[in-house]
Amino acid sequence: MNPENPFRRSPLLNRRRFLADTGIGLQAIALTHLLSRQGMLGANLSGKTSIRPLIDAAQPYGARQPHFEPKAKNVLVIFCSGACSQLDTFDYKPELIRRHGQPMPGSEKLITFQGEQGALTKSPWEFRPRGQSGKMISDLVPHLGALSDEMCFIHSMQGKTNTHGPGENFMSTCNALDGFPSLGAWVTYALGSEDQSLPAYVAIPDPRGKPQNSVNNWAPGFLPAAFQGTEFNAGNPIRNLARPGEIGEGSDSRTRGFLRQLNEWHAERFPGDTELAARIASYELAARMQLTIPEVADLSNEPEHILRLYGADEGGSKIKDTRAAYAKNCILARRLVEKGVRFVQLFNGAYQTGGEGVSNWDGHKELFQQYSMHGPVLDKPTAGLLIDLKQRGLLEDTLVVWCTEFGRMPTFQKGSQGRDHNPSGFTCWMAGAGVKKGFSHGATDDFGYRSVQDVVTVYDLHATILHLLGLDHERLTYYHNGLERRLTDVHGEVVKAVLA
Repeated sequence: MNPENPFRRSPLLNRRRFLADTGIGLQAIALTHLLSRQGMLGANLSGKTSIRPLIDAAQPYGARQPHFEPKAKNVLVIFCSGACSQLDTFDYKPELIRRHGQPMPGSEKLITFQGEQGALTKSPWEFRPRGQSGKMISDLVPHLGALSDEMCFIHSMQGKTNTHGPGENFMSTCNALDGFPSLGAWVTYALGSEDQSLPAYVAIPDPRGKPQNSVNNWAPGFLPAAFQGTEFNAGNPIRNLARPGEIGEGSDSRTRGFLRQLNEWHAERFPGDTELAARIASYELAARMQLTIPEVADLSNEPEHILRLYGADEGGSKIKDTRAAYAKNCILARRLVEKGVRFVQLFNGAYQTGGEGVSNWDGHKELFQQYSMHGPVLDKPTAGLLIDLKQRGLLEDTLVVWCTEFGRMPTFQKGSQGRDHNPSGFTCWMAGAGVKKGFSHGATDDFGYRSVQDVVTVYDLHATILHLLGLDHERLTYYHNGLERRLTDVHGEVVKAVLA
């Protein structure tokens, strides 16, 4: 006891009190862990009860109900790797044109990713009014510009990093570090799949290679491995799916039947083994994919007018060959959505050996030369994809999201003919289920440098995507390392202004 105040305990601990307090603390931790695993914890910091989907380990891809009525059933994300410039595509800035060649006010001491900045530089491409909305869009992407009345632009995006790898991570996972689940993994974990013969989540890398952070963009992080995106594209479908020529169909069928029987016996011997059940489910899906993937990836039965719409029938030059390869990936994306695949992630631009900006949107040195290739590769196939989705009625249930890891500067770099990295202000757009058409939200400053009106973070964008799928981003959680984790961490607000 404290002699000066007999009612206040001494700060010193004796052995008995230490053991008693430790025992109570361990009991509390154990109770919290058990309640969390059963989804019975009271409330999180937002004041909302966490809801984790009830997943049958034997059917991890089974369809699950959303929190509320969704506007979208599928999501198609088109990701331009390398940080596509908003100022040369969708963000029209008359003041940048008027003050071309002048210093940017307040930029005297500004140092960005690669160094000092030069003068304000207008886009090499003219901007023109498009559609009934009169949206000003660059001549770099005229086919997409013609569809502006279908699009919902967000011009006030902000990121948290100016480095490509962490930037891709942040746009795909809401975290700049490796090891966190991608948006597609969260969606698959929450909703499963309507089609049990195809993966619930497919990632389609650019035909030239993978994005800089590769599989981190479609990884499951700390979620179960079953929710990772399955990677393939039209020019390079999943390998080793075909039955070896020396094995007959009857023998193959009998072998798979025997394996199924062994799995069932093993599952009966070890009831409640969720890891075993999940492994069996993944093997069974792989077996079904032997039949479904070659069919969905085979574009030989696509009619000529569809190939022309996407630009998949062209060739004979580097740009046309690359565009045709990307166009086939766009057709594959449509076919996957048509088959009911819940989440498709389509990449435009890749990182590979051979020089900076050669295969992606990283226009540091020669922006005009680099973008003169990247623009045509992106433009016609992506526009064809939107047109095709709409004419088939798929856009009514599909949310299309176009994004990039961050934007680019309104200045050219000193000693260069290109733009440096800029996470302070950039553009994304959406189209399809649940969003307004021909609508623009938010704005950057007069030069397109910093978001200043109705700022939208990546957390907000992801919260909005989940909302359109019928999911509350504050209630969708997964218990990991003592924390109730969620996609948007402790951030994010649904951007209600863009909702139809």
